[in-house]
Amino acid sequence: MADVIVRRNKGEQQERASIGIEPLRMMRDLFRWDPFQELGRAWSSELMPTGFNPDVEVKETPKAFLFKADLPGVQEADIEVTVTGNRLTLQGKREEEREEQSDTYYACERSYGSFTRSFTLPDGVDAEAVQAELKAGVLTVTVPKRPEVQAKRIALKGAEKGTEKQVKA
Repeated sequence: MADVIVRRNKGEQQERASIGIEPLRMMRDLFRWDPFQELGRAWSSELMPTGFNPDVEVKETPKAFLFKADLPGVQEADIEVTVTGNRLTLQGKREEEREEQSDTYYACERSYGSFTRSFTLPDGVDAEAVQAELKAGVLTVTVPKRPEVQAKRIALKGAEKGTEKQVKA
C-alpha cells in the first residue's frame, strides 16, 4: 500500500494516510494482462457452443482425390454427400444420447449436432463418378480425375541411335 501525506489546514500537523493503491502492483498486473485471453473467454464454449465438426483428410492420388472424414457415432442415414458444380459438400448430424435424470456425469467432452463441410474441387474431376462409403466410423469420398487430366508417360528419343526412354510426365 502507498502512504500518502494528507495536509489539513495550513501549518497544522500533517498526517500519513494509507490508501489501497499500490503502483508497482498495478504495473505488474498491467504488464501481465493479455487482451487476447479476454477475447478467448468471450468466445469460449460456455458462451458459444461449438457443436460437432469432424476432422477431414484430403489426399490426391494419380487417379483421384480422396476425402476421409472421422464420423464416429454417425449413422449412414444421417449423412449427405453432394456435388454441385465444383463444390463437394459433406453434411450430417450426430445425435445426443438421451440423458436420464438419475445419471451423474463426471466429464462431458463429446460434441453433438449438425455439421457441414464444403470443399472446392479442382478442374478435371469427374463429378458424375463420385463414390462415398462409411466404414468403421470413417466416411471415404472418392472423386476420380478424368482420364485426359491424369499423368501419362511420353517416350523420349535419346541422343544415341534409336534408343527411347520412358519418362513420367
